[in-house]
Amino acid sequence: MSSHDHTGSGLDPHDDGHDHEHGLDCSAVMADVYLLLDNECADGVRERLQAHLDNCGPCLEHYGIEEKIKRMLSRKCAGERAPESLRERLTLEIRRQVIYGEITRVRYED
Repeated sequence: MSSHDHTGSGLDPHDDGHDHEHGLDCSAVMADVYLLLDNECADGVRERLQAHLDNCGPCLEHYGIEEKIKRMLSRKCAGERAPESLRERLTLEIRRQVIYGEITRVRYED
């Protein structure tokens, strides 16, 4: 049986927070839950995350809540689109951040 990190949940006071069977801890799974929800992770990652969720009730419950929120937002915001000026500003800012990150990385690698 795998152990899981549910600090403060009262589930297992001797728990070390790691899924020894799949090499994942609960905090890592929760950090990547949106990648799984959005189908933005590689097959191997998806399989490891799903295996963890299949064996960890609290993580599965959290995933289910996030999935419901995502569906609700999708329904409530369906058909809405950000104004073009906002989309352009966001695209420009994302490009700036990517370029800045690349420049910073090159400086530290030299």
